[in-house]
Amino acid sequence: MIYDPATANPLNGNALVTRDDVAKAVLDLFKPLMPYFSDGRARVRLSATGAHFDRAAADLEGFARPLWGIVPMAAGGYNFPFWSLYRRGLANGTDPSHPEYWGDISDRDQRQVELAAVGFAIAMVPEHIWEPLTDEQKRTISAYLVSARDKEFIHNNWKYFRVLIDLGLTRAGIPFDRAGTERYLDEIEAFRLGEGWYRDGPVQRVDHYIPFAMHFYALIYSVLAKDDTKRSDAYRERAKAFAPDIRHWFGPDGAALAFGRSQTYRFAAGGFWGALAFAGVEALPWSEIKGYYMRHIRWWSQLPIADRDGVLSIGYGYPNLLMSESYNSAGSPYWALKFFLPLALHADHPFWAAEEAPSPNFSDPVPLAEPGMVAMHTPGNVVVLSSGQQHDKMRGAAEKYSKFAYSTRYAFNVEADDRHFAAASFDGMLGFSDDGVHFRIRKTLEEAMIAGDKLYSRWKPWSDVTVETWLIPANPWHIRIHRVVTPRPMKTTEGGFAIERSDFDHDRAEQAEGLAVWRGHGDISAIVDLSPGTRRIGHAMSPIANTNLIHAKTNLPQLRGEIAAGTTVLAAAVVALPHDPENAIVLDAIPPLPDPEELRLLLRYSAQSTL
Repeated sequence: MIYDPATANPLNGNALVTRDDVAKAVLDLFKPLMPYFSDGRARVRLSATGAHFDRAAADLEGFARPLWGIVPMAAGGYNFPFWSLYRRGLANGTDPSHPEYWGDISDRDQRQVELAAVGFAIAMVPEHIWEPLTDEQKRTISAYLVSARDKEFIHNNWKYFRVLIDLGLTRAGIPFDRAGTERYLDEIEAFRLGEGWYRDGPVQRVDHYIPFAMHFYALIYSVLAKDDTKRSDAYRERAKAFAPDIRHWFGPDGAALAFGRSQTYRFAAGGFWGALAFAGVEALPWSEIKGYYMRHIRWWSQLPIADRDGVLSIGYGYPNLLMSESYNSAGSPYWALKFFLPLALHADHPFWAAEEAPSPNFSDPVPLAEPGMVAMHTPGNVVVLSSGQQHDKMRGAAEKYSKFAYSTRYAFNVEADDRHFAAASFDGMLGFSDDGVHFRIRKTLEEAMIAGDKLYSRWKPWSDVTVETWLIPANPWHIRIHRVVTPRPMKTTEGGFAIERSDFDHDRAEQAEGLAVWRGHGDISAIVDLSPGTRRIGHAMSPIANTNLIHAKTNLPQLRGEIAAGTTVLAAAVVALPHDPENAIVLDAIPPLPDPEELRLLLRYSAQSTL
């Protein structure tokens, strides 16, 4: 069978316009998994790819995660013909005497994550997955679920997994001590930032886990925990406050902002819009909510996100292990099925009955103070400037959290080799090297502030090197200014946005002193030096293949130069746009450099908030 990107996606060919289309997508995503269910139906092993947890937990992940789509589909009245498979697998996987037993559960165990889907299933559709079981099977399964909830969960969005397990136990009539549930629900409150934003635990990090986990689970709770009206009302109000902000993480074509960890969960990013519908929260007009929701899944339907047999791959726009996390097993991508939650609603619900509306136009930059971001809506794209995030405990963390700019259209690159300075892409980043081989970039922040629509950060690539960075929107451009204080000379490279590279060298590059431009078949990307001193040299870069999230091959413009010991100010204007005659003139309107000292005073003394 020849690999065809157009057909290596179970969603491809589905118009994805109606509720029936969306339900069909669930079955189309599930059916490629059928050959990989074990004989006892408790395990789904999709490849030899490993995660940091054991194989039994990974196999449970492959078994459980499809339930996030199957359950709402069934709750909404659609037929799922394989419930016997899930009942048998659930009974065998929880039975210590069965060879396919999932294993005993310990503190902070991956099994706790996956059993949340089982709790959700029992709470939503007990007639399919619980009531047909024998009394003995019910005792075995309930004992296993109780053993999971009695352990400690990681202090982040994981705390909701105990809550979801408990919702299932409650629906099944299984007694348990609810004190732990109450404690976790109270502890989650400490993650709040305001205006509907959270952090994903006690960390300086805000990412897609806020919409597709923190809000997603809270909104499920608001529907299923019928006796807890106080919390449920609060969760709905927070989601209503959050929606006007998080819409700036979605482009006009439906693409989500490529930012943060767990990008392999793909269209789970759109799950927040579906969760609003599920909980009856009209945070925006239903037509707008439906537009964000449906455009998102249609965007994904055009990408080669599956292997030849239709199984979702680890990766983002294509199969790619480089961008994955240590907790991504081959079954991990099926968290994407959280997208399908609104299938539980009947066809006459206002969400499904609404006509899709396009996203509104925003001509001015939009400050997002809580995550430390500024969003700019440009043609075909949303660019988000960022100076409030960090995460230094995972592969590619700097690329996923600490770049200066992220985009819905131009996904970021993950560096492939930190010992090859000349081959690094540095898209959205400023890279330093003191030996010409190794390099360092912005990873963690000593300080980060927002003032209006401008961002400031102070960071140290070495303990004796300090960089202050200002990010300024100048739609469709953005300006970066860096004040670097170093005791020794440094080589530097700063990158613009990565765009898709054509075959047969059809792309055109321009590189000169102070300027680098790539003109691809679909997009144009440029970086212009605004430094007040010696101009850097433009370089048209072709990064290492398979480093970008969306495109396997990319081009990007860079500025390269050297700085002396002491204090140096570097500045650049950066832009990327769809390749259109109307957009070509943007290169004739390069924004000027603000006065760095005035900007420093503005941002240091007029900041609205410290991140």
